[in-house]
Amino acid sequence: MSHLPAELCQGRPAPLGATLRDGGINFAVFSDHAERIELCLFDTHGQRELRRYALSGPEDGIFHGFLPGMGAGLVYGLRANGPYQPERGLRFNPHKLLLDPYAREIVGRFAWRAEHHGYELGHPDGPRSLDARDNAAQALKARVAAPLPGRSPRANAPHTAAADTVLYEVHVKGFSMLHPGVPPELRGTYAGLAHPSSIAHFKALGVSTLSLLPVQYAVDESHLAERHLHNYWGYNTLGFFCPDPRLAQAAHRDDPSAVAQEFRAMVAALHEAGLEVVLDVVYNHTPEGNEFGPTLSFRGLDNKSYYRLAADDASRYENLSGCGNTLNCAHPRVTQFVLDSLRFWVAEMGVDGFRFDLAPVLGRGAHGFDPHAAFFTALRQDPVLADVHLIAEPWDAGYDGYQVGRFPGRFLEWNDKFRDSVRGFWLRGAAGASGRPAVGRGELARRFMASNDLFHHGRRQPTASVNFIAVHDGYVLADVTSYQHKHNEANGENNRDGRDGELSANFGAEGASDDAAITALRARVRRAMLATLLLSQGTPMLCAGDEIGNSQGGNNNAYCQDNAITWLNWDQAESQTLALVSAALALRREQPLLRHARWFVPASDPGLHGGDASISWFNPGGHEMQHQDWHDAGSHAFAARVCAAASSQPQLTLIFNPEAQALPFTLGRGPWCLALDSSGELQSSALLPQGTPLMVPAHSLLVLARASAPPTDFPQKV
Repeated sequence: MSHLPAELCQGRPAPLGATLRDGGINFAVFSDHAERIELCLFDTHGQRELRRYALSGPEDGIFHGFLPGMGAGLVYGLRANGPYQPERGLRFNPHKLLLDPYAREIVGRFAWRAEHHGYELGHPDGPRSLDARDNAAQALKARVAAPLPGRSPRANAPHTAAADTVLYEVHVKGFSMLHPGVPPELRGTYAGLAHPSSIAHFKALGVSTLSLLPVQYAVDESHLAERHLHNYWGYNTLGFFCPDPRLAQAAHRDDPSAVAQEFRAMVAALHEAGLEVVLDVVYNHTPEGNEFGPTLSFRGLDNKSYYRLAADDASRYENLSGCGNTLNCAHPRVTQFVLDSLRFWVAEMGVDGFRFDLAPVLGRGAHGFDPHAAFFTALRQDPVLADVHLIAEPWDAGYDGYQVGRFPGRFLEWNDKFRDSVRGFWLRGAAGASGRPAVGRGELARRFMASNDLFHHGRRQPTASVNFIAVHDGYVLADVTSYQHKHNEANGENNRDGRDGELSANFGAEGASDDAAITALRARVRRAMLATLLLSQGTPMLCAGDEIGNSQGGNNNAYCQDNAITWLNWDQAESQTLALVSAALALRREQPLLRHARWFVPASDPGLHGGDASISWFNPGGHEMQHQDWHDAGSHAFAARVCAAASSQPQLTLIFNPEAQALPFTLGRGPWCLALDSSGELQSSALLPQGTPLMVPAHSLLVLARASAPPTDFPQKV
């Protein structure tokens, strides 16, 4: 590149990053504390540094410059000059090449090396020492991106209503890696997730929205690299504007623009099929870790602004993420960075929303979590983000970190109380035997009806409760009913990692699958839990693989297992469980009362008016539940009858029987038709006789719908 200009021209302080304009490239970089920032240009392979330019500024904290005559494909990095005074929170080291936080394309492959650290490893002064070795040859670099061709896939987004949303949490690679219908060259990729065989499964299930585990550019932690393992889940983001090349087709992985185009094509294909795409995003920490971590980007550009530092020692970091550092989202430029990233994924990549990992970090100020924090205010008024899903994981690893029910506006929130209650209710026999308290019907009823104790305030809707019984983190559902002890030995930490005491129950020998009765019982209990989830008020979220009985062999922290432990095993799919999930979601679509957008009220409520649906609760004898019934520790089966607005007749009856034996239930005034039986014992659509108790199978959830014809025969077994 002998034609490189001798000097940089005056640039503009916005937008941040590298932007093509006026026959050249504008560069803008934020740092409140740097004395000088240099733009370093490299050859196309990122191996040889060709020239350095000092950026102008700072102007309101922005260093900037314009490089005329240059275009897309230019490879560059940054160097920041300033004090190296860790005790003051300043860690500038011009010997370290830094990745632009706004990089749209990243070249090179990251490997852990001592020279990536700003201090000398092994030095007596530790992180207070300075490492003067240059790491440019091995550092990741940014590449100036050309505009993505064609229109954004956002143009054909489905825009699913909140009440109709059913989330499907899925790992891009794990879903299709073993899928027999996906061509081998596409398995485990963005293209594989959008293959017609994959889409056919999503449509047959009846889910509306794929919630993808992290797809932004991530790197492996050093302790995993030492054990030759990888961060499979991807919760270690470094490139917040780049899709991860590890999830692209092999032919695309060394071409960042091809990776981005494959990702956009995936979103467009899913949209065409009526499916939304939500991204799990990690704006709570970066891979730079604590004070012993490397200097890759943010730390070297402005450590004091980007991170939350310990109040009593600025050389250390607040660790509200459990990963060593915490992004300082209270800083206006960090808020801007997160919002710029979110807008990019919506406007350019076409996605339909975000699930925020450890979301309280985003609202933390000097005095803890604040639902009115500046970040939330800016997010809620942003016009680009106005109509996308916002989902919070409402806890982090810091003090006062559990904030379920406190997120503002249209945020949906993961509801772990639903998970614990459903597991405790349906697993209560085994749970009680192991000393854990059984969950009663009052607690289950509250969670089933969208947890009004958590979300019925501030004009929030029942859909705010994201209900789940298993997610990527913890036991998958098959292991909930097969293991009482975690088996994380493959992670290389002597089974010390993962959650101890996670509520589960094995029926029979732990992990056994050779006893047909044990296998059938486990599947039966899982189907009851799945029916509870998929028919609950709120927003249901299914963990990919639970619909086919997929197991991880008892590993409840499989974040570093990029292998058959985490890849969905399609060869052993449980057809009956798959059919139950499809039937339950079809029933949810057909019955508006199962996805009501407003809070249910008691049938006896004098305040009942036109838009409300009502509910009443009954014991197996057909009597309306009284106060003492809710607290009867010896009885757990119950029923709910729901009425549409302005109707005096119940339209649906749901019956919950967690007991180990069938129980007779006296039905209310019919006629009734059996719409769903999670056990599979009763014949669907059969008309039920009036006045005769219905024998409700053990470990089952039944849904009865008001029939249009008088009942004839008792339902037959199948």
